[in-house]
Amino acid sequence: MELLLETVALFCLKLAYETEDSSPILRDDPIMSDYEREVFGLLVRKGDVETIQLKVDECVGLALEAIGGVDKPLGRELKRLAAEFASIQTMEKLEAPLIALKDYLKDIQ
Repeated sequence: MELLLETVALFCLKLAYETEDSSPILRDDPIMSDYEREVFGLLVRKGDVETIQLKVDECVGLALEAIGGVDKPLGRELKRLAAEFASIQTMEKLEAPLIALKDYLKDIQ
């Protein structure tokens, strides 16, 4: 799950900050420091669903802004997927909506 969370954060930050004329954002970039696999791993081991959701929401907010907000079709779908993820209350049920979010972010890169 940690890798999946890190991937979602990476795709969000790529949408928000990566430009065609810049080098790509990678997992070991300083911008990823709050969203590293180890950070998420600690939260997963603690079962801290709320903090995981807050961290993902921060990243999704940046991505939403980068794609024009919820007034755009891409933004509406991203918001819907993020809301589905945010509504989950147990660690066991986080994976499916997280995969949907990751797949969507990958598709709109």
